[in-house]
Amino acid sequence: MTASLAREPGFGLPFSVWRPLATTLAAAITLVAGAWSLGVPRMLGTSFYPQQFLAIVLGIALALAFVLTTAGRDRRTGKLPWYDALAALLGLGASLYVAVVYPQVVNQIFFRPPEAYVPGVILILLALEAVRRTTGWALVIIIVVFLAYAMWGDAMPGRLAGRASDWQKLSGYMAYDVNGILGIPISVAATVVVAFIFFGSLLNVTGGSRFFTDGALLSMGRLRGGPMKIAVAASALFGSISGAAVANVVATGVVTIPMIKRSGYPSHKAAAIESVASTGGQLMPPVMGAAAFLMAEFLQLPYSDIVLAALIPALLYYGALFVQADLEAARLGIAAAPEDEMPKKRTVLGGLHFVLAFALLIYALFGMNWQPERAAILASAAVVITALVFGYDGTRAGIGAIARALVTTGEGVVEIIVISAAAGIVIGVLNISGLSFNLTYALVQIGGGSAILLLVLSALICIVLGMGLPTLGVYVLLAALVAPALVEVGIEPVAAHMFVLYFGMMSMITPPIALAAFAAASIAQADPMKTGMAAVKFGWAAYVVPFLFVFSPALILIGNPAQVALAIVTAALGVWLVSAALAGYFMARLSPVMRGLFALFGLMALVPAGAFDGALYTDMAGVAGGLAVMLYTLYGAPRRGASGAAK
Repeated sequence: MTASLAREPGFGLPFSVWRPLATTLAAAITLVAGAWSLGVPRMLGTSFYPQQFLAIVLGIALALAFVLTTAGRDRRTGKLPWYDALAALLGLGASLYVAVVYPQVVNQIFFRPPEAYVPGVILILLALEAVRRTTGWALVIIIVVFLAYAMWGDAMPGRLAGRASDWQKLSGYMAYDVNGILGIPISVAATVVVAFIFFGSLLNVTGGSRFFTDGALLSMGRLRGGPMKIAVAASALFGSISGAAVANVVATGVVTIPMIKRSGYPSHKAAAIESVASTGGQLMPPVMGAAAFLMAEFLQLPYSDIVLAALIPALLYYGALFVQADLEAARLGIAAAPEDEMPKKRTVLGGLHFVLAFALLIYALFGMNWQPERAAILASAAVVITALVFGYDGTRAGIGAIARALVTTGEGVVEIIVISAAAGIVIGVLNISGLSFNLTYALVQIGGGSAILLLVLSALICIVLGMGLPTLGVYVLLAALVAPALVEVGIEPVAAHMFVLYFGMMSMITPPIALAAFAAASIAQADPMKTGMAAVKFGWAAYVVPFLFVFSPALILIGNPAQVALAIVTAALGVWLVSAALAGYFMARLSPVMRGLFALFGLMALVPAGAFDGALYTDMAGVAGGLAVMLYTLYGAPRRGASGAAK
C-alpha cells in the first residue's frame, strides 16, 4: 500500500462501487462528445446552446478528476473518501445546473443573480483543485494571480491598471459567458481533442501503435545508429497521434531508450534524443497536438491551413534530430540494431490497413474540408472496421477493445478538459479587465518597436511561462499575452502563433524544468540536468527556426512557389551543416575550426532570402561556403579517427 493510500480515511466508497461509476462517466464523455460532433441533436430535431453541451462535459470531467486522483496527485486505487465524492457531486451538479438554466441566465450575469454567481464560485474553486491534482501548483498559482487582478486590477500602476470586478460579477461571468470557462479552449478540447484522442486510443488497443513502432524498427533498424533513428521515427509517428510530450516519452521511451543504451550510447543522450523526438510530435502533421486545434480557432482558419504552415518547420526539426543521430552514431561507431529485435516483414505488411485510416483523415481534412473532429471520427471508424476484419500480428481486436478505447479516451481527456477550463478563466480575466490590451501595449513599448528585440523577449517569456505547464495551458497563455504584441508590430498572425507555440513547447526540454527530458531521464536512469542540456543541443532547430519563419513566412508556405522552394532547400542545407557542427562529424571527425565553419555557413544558409534586405546574398554565401566545406571534408581533408565508424 502506498503512502497516499495509507492516509485514506476509513469511511468512503469501496473500489468495487466507484470504479464502475467512473468507467461509465469516462465512456460518457467520449460518447457525448462524438454525438455532438456528428450533429446528433440536430438529427433528433432538438437544439442546444454549445455552452450547454460544454457544461455537461465539464461536469463529467470534474467528477472524474476527483474520483480518479487523490489530493496528492496519485491515481486512486483504494476507497473514495466522502469529501472527494462530495466534490465530484458538486462539480457534476453545478455544471448540470448551468446547462439547464443557461438560456435563462446567460443574459442576466451582469445583474449578479445568485443562480449565476453561486455555481460560478463552485466551478472556479473545483476547477482550481482539479488542475492542481492533475498538473500541480504552477498553473493554479497563475490563475489565482489573474483572478486577483480581475478583482483589484484598478490598483495597478500605469498602463497595467485594469477594470476591477466584484466577486459576484466575476464568478457569474466565468460560469456563463462565452469568453469564460465555457469558451474556446474547452470547446476545442470537448470536440476536436476528444475525437483525436479516441482515434489514438483505438490505434493503441487494435495494434496500430505497435504497427507504426514495428514499421520504424523495420525501416530504420538496419541503418547506422539504427536504435536512435528508430526513436526519432517512432516518436514522431506516435507523438503526432498523442500530441502529449510526456505521454509520448513514456509510451515509446520504454522501448527505444533501453535499445539505444544497449547499442553503446550514453544514457543521458539516449534520454535526450527520445525527449526531443517525443516533444516534436506536437508539431508534426497531420494530427499534431491539442494546441494546434486551438490555434485554428483563435485565428479563425481551417485546421488544414495550420497543418500546412506547420509542415516545413516540423520537417526541419526532425531533420536536424535525424542528422545528429546519424552523425553521432558514426562518430561513436554505433552499428545497426540487433537482428533479433527486428520484426518480421510479413507482420508489418499485415498492418498496412492502418494506413487507410490516415489516408482517409488527410483526405477528409484537405480534400473534403471537413471539420477536424468529423475527420477524426471517420478515421476512427476505418480503424475499427479494418482491425475487426484483419487484426495485427495474429490478433483481432474485439468489441471489448473498442469499449476500452471509449473509457481510456474519457479518462485521458480529463486533464485536458480541466486545463481548458482553467485557460478559459485566464481568457475571461483578459477580457473583463482589459488586461489583454494593456499587456500588448506594454510589450510593444518595452520592445521599442523593434521586432527582433520583441521576439527575443517573447521567446524568453514563452520558455519561462511554459516551465512546468502542459503545452495546451501554456499555449493559451502565450496566445493571449504574447502573440497579440507580435501581430501588433506587423508579424504575420500565423507566424506569431506558431512562434509562441514553438517556444512554449520547448519548455518541455529546456532546464531547469524540462518535464519531457526529466521523464526520459527517469526511464534511462540518467542525470536529469545532463539530459536536459543534451536535449537543448539535439533540439536546437526549434530555437532557431521560429525566428526564421517570422521574418520569412515562406517557411510556413506563405509566398510564391519560387520563394517557398528556395527557402526550403537552403534551410535544409543549413540544418545539415549546423547539425554536423554540433555532432562534430561529417564523413570524418571535424576539427574545431571546421566545426566553426560548418556552423557559420549553416546559420547563413538557414536565413531565408526574404528575411531582410540583402538576405539573399547572405543565403547564397552560406550555401556556397557550406558546399565548399562539405566537399573539402569529403575529398580534401585528411581522415582522422572514426574511419571505421564511418563504414
